[in-house]
Amino acid sequence: MKERSRLRFLSDARRLKWYPPFWLMRIRVIAISKDWRHVRILLPLTPISRNARGNMFGGFQACLADPIPALACLKHFGGHRVATRRLLLDFIRPGNSDLVLEFDLPESQLAVIRDELDRRGRSTPTFEMRYVRADGKPCTIIHNTVAIRPLDYISPRE
Repeated sequence: MKERSRLRFLSDARRLKWYPPFWLMRIRVIAISKDWRHVRILLPLTPISRNARGNMFGGFQACLADPIPALACLKHFGGHRVATRRLLLDFIRPGNSDLVLEFDLPESQLAVIRDELDRRGRSTPTFEMRYVRADGKPCTIIHNTVAIRPLDYISPRE
């Protein structure tokens, strides 16, 4: 993604779409606000993404959901290292159609993150997203925890 981020003439939507794993998955960005607070991405059900029962593989869903909150945080907290720390998917219904990933970043959550960065110098927020089927029913609830750290941060585990 780093090489594409240098191509400033491309929109964020095009950079996402042309990211090699996402390009192979044939995603389509439906909506993405300039500040990344509202993102909608179509993940099509294709012969490659379909399991033996005809439903979307969970790995396809995880692959697309993984970087979205981290990328949104980079828009708001540049000058920090940002990475996914934990990704939990709860498959509540079969993904038996094209799916739409819905991500929203409320101002209240941004305020909490800003406060933690001011007080502690780091933050580890958890974001909730979901995949919605073509019939409008949610099929997967995702909890994505992101580590936001100073650029010079050294983990105690390293």
